[in-house]
Amino acid sequence: MSVARAPGLSVRLKLTLSYAGFLMLAGALLIAVVWVFLLRYVPEVTHLRGSEVPGDQPVTFVPNRLDLWRAFAPRAAQALAFLLVFGLVGGWILAGRMLAPLRRITHATRLASDGSLSHRVQLEGRSDEFRELADAFDTMLARIEAQVAEQQRFVANASHELRTPLAITQTLLDVARNDPSRPTGPLDERLRAVNARAIRLTEALLVLSRTEQRSFARERVDLSLIAEEAAETLLPLAEKHGVTIETSGEISPTIGSKALLLQMTTNLLHNAIVHNLQEQGTVQVNTAVCPESVMLTVENTGEKLSPQLVSTLTEPFQRGTERIRTDHAGVGLGLAIVKSITQAHDGTLTLTPRHHGGLQVTVQLPGARAREDAR
Repeated sequence: MSVARAPGLSVRLKLTLSYAGFLMLAGALLIAVVWVFLLRYVPEVTHLRGSEVPGDQPVTFVPNRLDLWRAFAPRAAQALAFLLVFGLVGGWILAGRMLAPLRRITHATRLASDGSLSHRVQLEGRSDEFRELADAFDTMLARIEAQVAEQQRFVANASHELRTPLAITQTLLDVARNDPSRPTGPLDERLRAVNARAIRLTEALLVLSRTEQRSFARERVDLSLIAEEAAETLLPLAEKHGVTIETSGEISPTIGSKALLLQMTTNLLHNAIVHNLQEQGTVQVNTAVCPESVMLTVENTGEKLSPQLVSTLTEPFQRGTERIRTDHAGVGLGLAIVKSITQAHDGTLTLTPRHHGGLQVTVQLPGARAREDAR
């Protein structure tokens, strides 16, 4: 969570001003010492030497302190001006060199906050305060990365282990259902529904683990075509719920995994269809192109949602019970998977409750041209 702060001076500028101010103060003190030293040997009034000597002996004028000030002040001002310019230029260069390690640490911190835990600062040179901070940060990142990788491996392994017994159970239930000599009852249908739900949960966990590891190939894809494919796939479900799907937009190229982006769009459409009005509901799907990004927007009608509820819908296993139906309830990972896929493609996900009811979901991904220029 970022904290909003008022704009202020950069640390580099503050250090530059500090260096220049200290140099100016030291120069002013030095000039003051020289001035005091000169005053000891200069009288306050002008003296005439040789004026009382008869003959052609010349008269010598000894300067007073006013004459000395007139000669000394311009030179002192020039020296202070030089020290000011020298202090600002030199201070700016020194501050930049001193803060270079801090900028590298800040860059690594931002990458870590965006989910890139493999990046390390790796400051070179002998040990000092900045390098101790960088080493401690690298050690922390290594531990976090190891823990996250261990959790992801556990989820993936557990999901793989669950797929086999669930598939066997599904096969046995199908065989029992198709056996004409065995009567079927509500218990069989309930077991089939529970087993199918467990299979969907396992597949969802596998997708979630895959996106968090970012272990997928990237290619050039068009979000508008993906939106049309997802809408065509879910058209029977929409007709069953009495929901109309409207698709529009322009060609929106991006770089990513076609399978994962299709999964993301399908989850959004499925969520928009299931959580809709009982009758005459609508779902609007739109794609748009921005200067450096592409956008996919899915809007649906439905009940009014509070901002507090909307802010929790992307959490795993958060179903939003006050807006859920008894059928096709899902496993509570639909929007969590959407968020994970969006982050894996370096995009942003925004959920906004509509004023008249329903939800607007916007996915913004880097455009294909921006991706290619970044490479």
